Amino acid sequence: MRQTLRATWTTAILVLLIGSPVWAETYKVDPAHSTVEFRIRHMLSYVRGTFDEFEGTYVYGPNVLPAQWKVTASVNTASIDTRVADRDKHLRSPDFLDVEQFPAMTFTLTEVTDVTPTSAKLHGLLALHGVEKPVAFDLQIHGVVTDPQGKIRSAFTATTKINRQDFGVKWNKMLDTGQLLVGNDVEITLEVEGIAEQ
Repeated sequence: MRQTLRATWTTAILVLLIGSPVWAETYKVDPAHSTVEFRIRHMLSYVRGTFDEFEGTYVYGPNVLPAQWKVTASVNTASIDTRVADRDKHLRSPDFLDVEQFPAMTFTLTEVTDVTPTSAKLHGLLALHGVEKPVAFDLQIHGVVTDPQGKIRSAFTATTKINRQDFGVKWNKMLDTGQLLVGNDVEITLEVEGIAEQ
């Protein structure tokens, strides 16, 4: 029975791949059309910020087996921007990101699961503040197009949540109410558009 099911699934996959164009492109992230954004609680509200300097490459094709997908990305931690200069200076200090000692935050893909034509889950290793931990991004797949200049582009939205304490970013203060000044959960949203290398 198991052999029959395995053969059926194998045949279905082959039919899908043979019946559709199969290709994988290597894309370079286009920073002009991509963003690295985060959100974290400050007392009762939330503060949003971005990292404005980043780079990355990925291998992707809409009909390519997920095992062939690859992602590597790097973010300049000193490029953090919350639109408040004094706060950004504090976030760059040893209390938080310690950008002089840890100038980059990196992500490397290790596995892709839960793949559909419009979504997937990306598992990988995030290195931040001298600590490397596994994280998983929920991925929305927006498709592949050829732009007016003839360049092939693909686009995605990826979201995850990390606990900054897990990465050794522990500074905080207690308020009179017993609440913490800064939350621990950091929500990360990536809007990524890439251009195929030719």
